[in-house]
Amino acid sequence: MIESAMTDLARWDARYSAPGYLFGTEPNSFLKEQAPRLKAGEIALAIADGEGRNGVWLAEQGLKVVSIDFSPIALEKARRLAAARGVTIQTVQVDLAHWAWPSAAFDVIVAIFIQFAGPALRKQIFDGIRQALRPGGLLLMQGYRPEQLAYGTGGPSEPDNLYTRALLEESFADFSSLEIREHDSMIREGSAHAGMSALIDLIARK
Repeated sequence: MIESAMTDLARWDARYSAPGYLFGTEPNSFLKEQAPRLKAGEIALAIADGEGRNGVWLAEQGLKVVSIDFSPIALEKARRLAAARGVTIQTVQVDLAHWAWPSAAFDVIVAIFIQFAGPALRKQIFDGIRQALRPGGLLLMQGYRPEQLAYGTGGPSEPDNLYTRALLEESFADFSSLEIREHDSMIREGSAHAGMSALIDLIARK
């Protein structure tokens, strides 16, 4: 298990070591559309935030941001991006397979394209999200649907890692509200996510 984790870390560090920003420096479009739902001063968790494009944007909206990722190289780039934008984020290196999720610690949790996780780890992460979100807290999630495999414009190649409406409805059935939208849209997020994509959006209140 340790050897596997080290191999994964080396792979992610290698991806993020390339010049520039793998997914660009602009926030995810779905996340940006949710700006009216956010309030300055709220505490936000950005899961697998990579080089910080989403966490930095949240900080620009006045939120107090904890940006977590597996790769220290990505987190260093996130801190540089935050400094360039004139904001501050807290970065924490986290292996989500072993992280002790805090309880009721966040007003907002953002999970954008975190589909490196297979079913077992995904359940662990979703359980952690429910634990870490405060009552009334907001979950914003975007991922790829199984139809993305035909597009091949980003995301995992493992079908089990993709999201369906039924999966999200079952996973967060105990939330007070769920809004799910399935759509095919053009996205341009750096070199890693580019082109027509099969997406699913989740807006949920605990």
